[in-house]
Amino acid sequence: MIVRIMEEGQRRIADSALPRLEELDEALLAAVEKGDEQAFRTTFGALLAAIRELGEPLPDDSLEPSDLILPEEGASLEEVRGLLTEDGLLPN
Repeated sequence: MIVRIMEEGQRRIADSALPRLEELDEALLAAVEKGDEQAFRTTFGALLAAIRELGEPLPDDSLEPSDLILPEEGASLEEVRGLLTEDGLLPN
């Protein structure tokens, strides 16, 4: 899977990393549904950190299509809510 974090570029995520990202995605979905700003901030930050840690950065000139595009770290709960599906952020 290719994930783009706005203002940071793209990262290739191995299938073996997906369970960790899915766990964070579920927690993020729950926080957004509850409107819990603190849980949202913590979980969204953890999701972005996991993507940075587990993903292999792609070159800036890479033209790979992104499977998922995420806003930068300072995004609001409402911005992320607009990106969610009933299953969360990660594509199935």
